[in-house]
Amino acid sequence: MNEDLCSQFGISCREIAPALRASLLDVAGLSELFKAMADETRIKILHLLAQKELCVCDLAYLLESSLPAVSHHLRFLRSLNLVRWRRDGKQVFYALADEHVSELLKIARHHYIEKL
Repeated sequence: MNEDLCSQFGISCREIAPALRASLLDVAGLSELFKAMADETRIKILHLLAQKELCVCDLAYLLESSLPAVSHHLRFLRSLNLVRWRRDGKQVFYALADEHVSELLKIARHHYIEKL
């Protein structure tokens, strides 16, 4: 039935479908990235780490949250390569994984402000 409707408008879905389906591979997994950034606490963590490298204790203090809760969020963000860590003695410091994460935050914030 959809094919009949498309042909009424001069569009052949069957011709462009293989290329469009192949392009879906380019976005596979992106939903996980957006899921990570959809959480208010995680976006706050990313925002803070965009400004300065911080340890879990600093993040917990700034977010007024518990160490286990912040550690849980950081573990999730690390699993998606959004943050990186380095050890200095007994302390672990976190920062954004790369400039792409910072750019994602800037673009999302700009888009949000623009729509207000």
